[in-house]
Amino acid sequence: MATIYDGAFRTILNDCRKLIIPVINEIFGESFTGEEEIQFFPNEHFIDQKDEADKERITDTNFTVLGKTQKKYHIECESSLPDGKIMIRLFEYDAQIALDEGEVTEETLTVTFPNTAVLYLRSYRKTPDKMKYVIVTPGGTVQYDIPIMKVQTYSLDDLFEKRLLLLIPFYIFSHESNFPEYNSNEQKLKELKAEYQVILERLDVLEQQEIIGAFDKRTIIELSGDVIREIAKKYDNVQKGVGDMMSGALIETEARTILNQGISQGISQGISQGIKQGVNETKKKTALIMLQDGELSIEKIAIYTDLEIAEVEQLAETQTMQGSKKS
Repeated sequence: MATIYDGAFRTILNDCRKLIIPVINEIFGESFTGEEEIQFFPNEHFIDQKDEADKERITDTNFTVLGKTQKKYHIECESSLPDGKIMIRLFEYDAQIALDEGEVTEETLTVTFPNTAVLYLRSYRKTPDKMKYVIVTPGGTVQYDIPIMKVQTYSLDDLFEKRLLLLIPFYIFSHESNFPEYNSNEQKLKELKAEYQVILERLDVLEQQEIIGAFDKRTIIELSGDVIREIAKKYDNVQKGVGDMMSGALIETEARTILNQGISQGISQGISQGIKQGVNETKKKTALIMLQDGELSIEKIAIYTDLEIAEVEQLAETQTMQGSKKS
């Protein structure tokens, strides 16, 4: 079942896709520079079920990094504690990904399995550093490891020094066991808020150094707020104190900066897909962020995003309908 955390993981990957490169380097020991092209593939896969309707499996990520060599990756984000069942799901995903892109030449089927890893948001002392596939075939046995990345083992300094910025929205998981204390102890809550203030300041520095863009920074902050509000929903003081602090308001001057950065990214990504489509989609994404914040009128959003008022009204209506369905 999809969760807020799954959604946050997919969102930051799709909107800030370059942030996955340091994570890939960390997990697999790669040395990608960050300049490589990343090509994403559909996450929906249908698995044939005997005497039943086909079962749909939605992976968290399925992408290829086009560097000196072409490598395919599949990463799953898990918020539940390890229970062994994920191995079955992983293999189903991997086998279907391999089959979907298999090649038949002269009665020979060639399938390539992706480099797979699991990102655990929660873990315990006995959580291993890797899983393993052992595939027994008539032609011999094949086995290989599936590395595990445990978010709770990374300090704040680790995340910034290794540029694992994609994990910042999930950093709050390292504090989860202390929520009762934060909720009842004002001084402890103040210390947690101070730590998140440091996060904001360090993100500002990275933006000034042009290591990340304004849109990347905003996405990290917004998703951090979403995750905090979800994980701390039983702890009002934590939720309001840190969650509201991370949300922030989308002020008008920042809106223009984000839009310009987003258009630049949209053009870069849209070379192969159509520049016009890339720019237009970026404008709509920016408009949706502004609508979600609720700080600007539809007319102002139309001005800042260069969309027609009717287009913004339609986006607002769609957003309202989606919100009604969720509730």
